[in-house]
Amino acid sequence: MHVIKLVSRQHYNGTLLFSNTKLRKTTYYIAQGRAIRRMVVLYTSLEDLISENDCRYESMHLTDEATMPEQDNLQAGYLELMRTLPWLHRKLGEFDHEECEGMLKKLKKGADAARGDDTSSLKDLVAGWVNQEFRPSPLIRPDDKHSHGFASDACGKLLCPAEWDWDQACVKAGIRDRTTKYIVLENSWPLFMYKKYKVNSDNLEESFLKSKLLVLAFKSIFTSSSSAKEVDGDGDGDGDGADILENNRHAWRKSDQSKVKTCVASIIDMRKVTPRAITYIVCQVRFALSGVSSWRTVDSNFDYEIFWTNIVAFFEVVPGPVTRCRVDKLLEWWTRKFFGTNHHQDLTPKVVSQTSVNSLAEQRKILEDAAFDSE
Repeated sequence: MHVIKLVSRQHYNGTLLFSNTKLRKTTYYIAQGRAIRRMVVLYTSLEDLISENDCRYESMHLTDEATMPEQDNLQAGYLELMRTLPWLHRKLGEFDHEECEGMLKKLKKGADAARGDDTSSLKDLVAGWVNQEFRPSPLIRPDDKHSHGFASDACGKLLCPAEWDWDQACVKAGIRDRTTKYIVLENSWPLFMYKKYKVNSDNLEESFLKSKLLVLAFKSIFTSSSSAKEVDGDGDGDGDGADILENNRHAWRKSDQSKVKTCVASIIDMRKVTPRAITYIVCQVRFALSGVSSWRTVDSNFDYEIFWTNIVAFFEVVPGPVTRCRVDKLLEWWTRKFFGTNHHQDLTPKVVSQTSVNSLAEQRKILEDAAFDSE
């Protein structure tokens, strides 16, 4: 009798341990997946990214055939996925097909949940920011998307393609009536992407991706809505922001740790603002300004997936080093807005080796060796 009870208890404990381990893995994968839409890809499936990388690996020594742009985009997405989730590559090699399917399913669940949460929160926040800055009459109602989009003068101006002037009656009427002359496509940059919502038609790259609305949205998603209130000055100026990661850690240490929510940037160990993170925010803000009530890939003639690809290409597909330098400066502007002037993450071993502390230590060693050799 006692033996039976002991075996039953051991069986129960073993089952419970297995169940808890499985639950922890599920929770971990879902939590890790929340970074994917924000940092890697908004629409492409993880399976497509992995498949492209596998194909390249298998054919690496078999052919020198040039790849298509779509394939290059998938491979770039896979590399970004590995940078965001560095443990994933090892897991894909260790797991069998069924285990990989289960893991990817949980990652996707977390990815889609985070995208949905961000869409929901920005719907209210963006409406409030537009009301505060433009004072439209009537005010935009966060709970009524029909008051957004081109039906609203304020939202319409921000969504208007950079090549048109929303203040011209014919432009406004043409967009609202959806005439063939004024079709709003994903191949136009909306005005909300520009600093002070003004564009220089002779230099479309000037002030591009520097708007206050984008900075506010970025801080709201990757830190907290309260940090968006701390945006310096007009928000799109050239002043540096505070180091939000250090501020978050400081708040966690000083107060009741259970009441301080760890920001997204800390959870995913973000040290710099990345092109795809900016791209994600642009798409989310564009949707928040639109009159569409539920998330979708295509809004009338506007395709969000192509729009996302166009923005990523602006960063990743450049004609040469001069353009690359401008893109790098833009990313530095964003990083300073977000992380302040803390450059600890830029300290490579080579840079550290050239500091005076290490140089002095090396000189002392050389002098010591020279004295020993002379004896």
